[in-house]
Amino acid sequence: AIEEGVVDLEKDTFYDSGSVIVSGARIGCWKAGGHGHQTFLQVLESSCNPGVVKLGNLLGKERLFSYLDLFGFGSKTGIDLNGESKGIIFPLDRVGELELATTAFGQGVSVTPIQQVTAVSAVVNGGSLYKPYIVKSFLEPETNSVIKSYDKTFVRNTISKETSDKMKYALESVV
Repeated sequence: AIEEGVVDLEKDTFYDSGSVIVSGARIGCWKAGGHGHQTFLQVLESSCNPGVVKLGNLLGKERLFSYLDLFGFGSKTGIDLNGESKGIIFPLDRVGELELATTAFGQGVSVTPIQQVTAVSAVVNGGSLYKPYIVKSFLEPETNSVIKSYDKTFVRNTISKETSDKMKYALESVV
């Protein structure tokens, strides 16, 4: 939403009453009665599901799902481990209002831990997504010489450096 310019985390606001109704389903905030009036930075800080649903709606399903794809969700990372799963992402043609809402705050998808780490790493390193590796290199135990090594493998850009900087600030603010 930041990359697309549909929200300013510090200027745009949201009122959290404690829940939002989406397609007849009530999506609640973890805080009974809600958080009240907050900036979208505060929405992230407080992990407010209704506020993130609003962000998902501002972005729209096509753009949200294009970013899921861009960050590698729904496909294998190519990590050097056997049995990697691609996770589970709704097909775009089956995404309605409720699927958009739950996907926006992370409960409408199933991702692997390595996909999550790879995506968060891209967010905080300037937007560059790299192929993950378990081992950087193998060394011969007696001489300590490199037997095999893996170079950093750039995959693609995901977000701008400016958005990355804003997200680093937001993620630090969450902590």
